[in-house]
Amino acid sequence: MRVLGVCSYPIESAATRFRLEHYVAPLAEFDIDLVVRPFMRSSEFRDLYKDTGVMRKLVPALRNTFRRFLDLFGVHNYDLLLVQREAMPFGPGAFEWICRNVIGVPMVLDLDDATYVSYISPKFGRGGTMLKFFGKTNGLIKAASAVVCGNRHIAEYVESLGTKAVVIPTMVDVNDFRPAENANAVPVIGWVGTHSTLPALETIFPVLQKLAARHRFVLRIVGAGRDVKIDGVTVENKDWLLESEIADFQSIDIGLYAIVQTATANERWLKGKSGFKAIEYMAVGVPFVMSPVGVCAELGVDGETHFNAETQEDWYNSLDRLLSDGDLRAKMGKRGREHSTANFDPAIHAALLAGVLKSALEAE
Repeated sequence: MRVLGVCSYPIESAATRFRLEHYVAPLAEFDIDLVVRPFMRSSEFRDLYKDTGVMRKLVPALRNTFRRFLDLFGVHNYDLLLVQREAMPFGPGAFEWICRNVIGVPMVLDLDDATYVSYISPKFGRGGTMLKFFGKTNGLIKAASAVVCGNRHIAEYVESLGTKAVVIPTMVDVNDFRPAENANAVPVIGWVGTHSTLPALETIFPVLQKLAARHRFVLRIVGAGRDVKIDGVTVENKDWLLESEIADFQSIDIGLYAIVQTATANERWLKGKSGFKAIEYMAVGVPFVMSPVGVCAELGVDGETHFNAETQEDWYNSLDRLLSDGDLRAKMGKRGREHSTANFDPAIHAALLAGVLKSALEAE
């Protein structure tokens, strides 16, 4: 069985990396040949949110649109189309419509985020919102034979539109993401994210300032897209790099996972988040403090693998406990690792995905 996997972003995107590329080898064990074709190249993805000028973004976008539609000439060589969110990051779902209705290739959609919820882009504003064509996700859901969902909140929405939904959380390979012996002389509180999730972290800056008056620690921020400075707090800023992703998680002693409503992330959008950062923290045995929003409230065991925090006081008390007690950090990290290996086995979920793909083909 040959499956064409299409997505907007290259392997540097977590969705592409862990919901498509992650399954290429495991699916081969089920005689499924998954070929991944991203819309955007790695160099273009790195420039996407930089102020590089309109033409530097427009020319690659036009070229990649042309390349994407050239893919149509080879679609007949595949038994199934697997769409991770969308085939292109802008415009209507024309490519998917042609594959499904003209060429006649069945389609499975993969949604790890609530892409059916509209928002105003913090980088591209209302113009970016118009180009996104948020309404196309509903059309893709209805056209799909099945939708693989990152969590039950997305699955419930998919089923409300009459399409079969199967929940497969975004996860890492626990054989790669594994604990490492840290030798940090000073505890490191860490956060790994993007420019779009930085505003949530900023809401707990006052807590970190208050903690710095009582504890000695380093705040390591990876992937913010700019140098962050907080009065009274020792901050290390790092660029996110694919080759250092695992090491970045392994290098910290306490993880941060703040999730709050912002101008670009309302409650409905946040409920669609799959809690992936929590899964990464647990895999590498790092205790963390998290906002229990949406499915995140169901991940791990509060008080054993991590602490949930809803108020500024919760954040302070939880981080204060972890900074004060190295044995507690070790105990919670160990419990998190055990929870990860017990609940997020890639082999089990690869078998589930293989079943979804084969069922979609057989249903045609």
